[in-house]
Amino acid sequence: MLIVCAAAMPVATVAHAQGSVTLYGLIDEGFETISNATTTAGALGGRQFRLDATNGLNSSRWGLKGREELGGALTALFQLENGFELNNGRLGQGGALFGRQAFVGIESKQLGTLTLGRQYDSIVDYVGKLEFGDSNVGTGHSAHPADLDNFNNSRRTNNAVKYTSNDYGGLTFGGIYSLGGVAGSVARNQVFSLGSGYHGGPVTLGIAYLQARNPATSLFGSNPNETPTSNGLTGTPVLSGYAGASAYNVIGAGALYALGDAVLGANYSNVRFSNIPALGNSSAIFNDFEVNLQYHVTPRLLTGIAYNYLHSSHVSATVGGANYSQFSAGMNYTLSRRTDVYAALQYQTANGHDSTGASAVASIAGVSPSLNRQQTVGRVGLRHRF
Repeated sequence: MLIVCAAAMPVATVAHAQGSVTLYGLIDEGFETISNATTTAGALGGRQFRLDATNGLNSSRWGLKGREELGGALTALFQLENGFELNNGRLGQGGALFGRQAFVGIESKQLGTLTLGRQYDSIVDYVGKLEFGDSNVGTGHSAHPADLDNFNNSRRTNNAVKYTSNDYGGLTFGGIYSLGGVAGSVARNQVFSLGSGYHGGPVTLGIAYLQARNPATSLFGSNPNETPTSNGLTGTPVLSGYAGASAYNVIGAGALYALGDAVLGANYSNVRFSNIPALGNSSAIFNDFEVNLQYHVTPRLLTGIAYNYLHSSHVSATVGGANYSQFSAGMNYTLSRRTDVYAALQYQTANGHDSTGASAVASIAGVSPSLNRQQTVGRVGLRHRF
């Protein structure tokens, strides 16, 4: 009955005594054109046109979240969030019912918040929001190639215990630990991350660390019904040659600075795949740099540009050493508090040799890799919140 009542209102909150449950959601649909698209058979398919509801300013979702005051400065809380594909009704995140988030926890006004379930890691919480792809002009295609550092939240952490601090004068911090769930081994499949952020005046800062053991399963394979093409590690030549790595480590940092109508940003990540058996237990290292600028032309019109450079180290004489350069641009016009329209463009070039030892090809996040060095994605979209 509670959900039925909530669904009857655009933004519904149902309260009883000192508790509440809220139904919310977002629909983001866009028309895209993609150059050098590949067919399922692997041949060069040429230009592709499609509708897409998963790679816009946000991916489409709906959710429920609730709070109940327990007394003694304690609050019980939960959140269940589902991702979906608007064009065919398919569940997102590999078919998980609440694949975006699913957790329950306790919040203390003195000590912070402890939550249990499927959740975001510290890279997402503290650094990802500083990436151009998480802005109101950058789409999911603006993410770093293959979203290799998870700045754009392509992967969630299952079986996770998470702590989030209270806000201390703009400073927050937290961490997450995922139990691997493997009998006889505490470390196998575990995921661990820590991070901190600061917001004060015109400055926003973030720094975080993420480690995943057996990453092809524990992090990149955290969705149900994973296939070789849907798994974020095995589905792209940027990373697929490193799928056997025993560990995955990310160090990320970023900053935004507001200057009048402009916001300047920069972020960096160092990604390491360690102990790759197929390559003599070598390690593969990526360094990613991004600079971005957002500017309010008018209160309703926001524009932005970004440049991202990714360099992978040489793992052997024929594997690694690739460079990816990506330019992104976009604009967003606000129609109302809940609805906006936008346009975005990404262009990427690649050179060197990728993780498979082949000549590197462009690999814009959210689309199939190109069969040559260049690729362009254009999108015109509509976003509506409820």
